[in-house]
Amino acid sequence: MSWTQAGFHILGYKVLWTDLVGNVCALATLWLAYIRTIWTWPVQMAGSVLLFIASVSAHITGNALKQVLFGVLAAYGWWKWSRGLRGGRDLPVRPATGRERLALIAAMVVGTALVAAFFQATGWSWAPLPDAYIFVGSAVATYAQGRALLEFWVMWVMVDLVGVPLAFSSGLVVSGAVYVLFFVMVLVGFRGWLRQYRAHTRQAPDTEAVAV
Repeated sequence: MSWTQAGFHILGYKVLWTDLVGNVCALATLWLAYIRTIWTWPVQMAGSVLLFIASVSAHITGNALKQVLFGVLAAYGWWKWSRGLRGGRDLPVRPATGRERLALIAAMVVGTALVAAFFQATGWSWAPLPDAYIFVGSAVATYAQGRALLEFWVMWVMVDLVGVPLAFSSGLVVSGAVYVLFFVMVLVGFRGWLRQYRAHTRQAPDTEAVAV
């Protein structure tokens, strides 16, 4: 048996180690992002590799391609955060500008439409529109995370609101449970980043006053 097929059975279902550890890495990615450590990115890349292997083994081409995209975005985020954390500084998080928000929304709308049309044409998904929404939303959220935007958490909430019911309706109980846990972690993460941003903005005027 190939190592890519290694796993164990629970309640009649086979759980691949690559799938399990990959999802653990995905959950750890959110926690590491919450505490604003650069380790969130190598962990996300490791999870993407494992989930890519699991998806290929299960012949889920679309999900495998999604992991490739996440790997590329993780490399971008790693590069951006390494610049923001240079010199031992705390990662500066901020809300998106009006232009950035419009760009994120446009990417969501246009990207979802294009990917849904592709899924419909290829038959890669039985639910092209919500599947495309999750695919594009996850990618846009990861990009926003790389830029340390508060909206990255909001976008994950939007993804989870569709991902949870879709997973359960697809019979993927474990994935649905993971999405629920993601949802809770995202709410906690958004609150933490928002408090950090507000604390920074309160300190900034005091710092300027001392400098004067």
